Amino acid sequence: MYEGVVQDLIDELGRLPGVGPKSAQRIAFHLLQADPTDVRRLADVLIEVKAKVRFCATCFNVSEAEQCRICADPRRDPTTLCVVEEYKDVVAIERTREFRGRYHVLGGAISPIDGIGPDQLRIRELVARLSDDQITEIILATDPNLEGEATATYLTRQLRPLGLRVTRLASGLPVGGDLEYADEVTLGRAFVGRQNAP
Repeated sequence: MYEGVVQDLIDELGRLPGVGPKSAQRIAFHLLQADPTDVRRLADVLIEVKAKVRFCATCFNVSEAEQCRICADPRRDPTTLCVVEEYKDVVAIERTREFRGRYHVLGGAISPIDGIGPDQLRIRELVARLSDDQITEIILATDPNLEGEATATYLTRQLRPLGLRVTRLASGLPVGGDLEYADEVTLGRAFVGRQNAP
């Protein structure tokens, strides 16, 4: 719709996850109206993040060093390993302040439709980490969707024979939710995972 570089900018912004055509257009025009110093600072940060950020050699979380701050922290519990799909999942779990162990980032979930099988994930690296006798429990914290469930089932079958305790995050009704809006799977899991009343 627009000429030259403006349309190129809109197209590139539209390739970002969660940014549709209208959002891409709004961001593009915001950048056009912004102070050149602000735009240059954004461009510099984008270039710097690509140059400096890499993946932790141990858990594959994002890091600026060989090891991420979590793997390098001696206060973390080395006996418990939480397996997540993506780096953003580490941040979500860390915000709860409930987990004090370490992580392993798979880099996605099994999705045959998208051509992603176990070989495309960091499962071999996970199994290699388990040769460390310190690890006694694996917590599977994959997303509660079809792909996440498939990944958790596959990992459970691979890890249980190793004699480790394999657990899955509990799932059920959100706090503040209404029963009438819960889907059947969520409500069913809430019944299966019910607890004694306090």
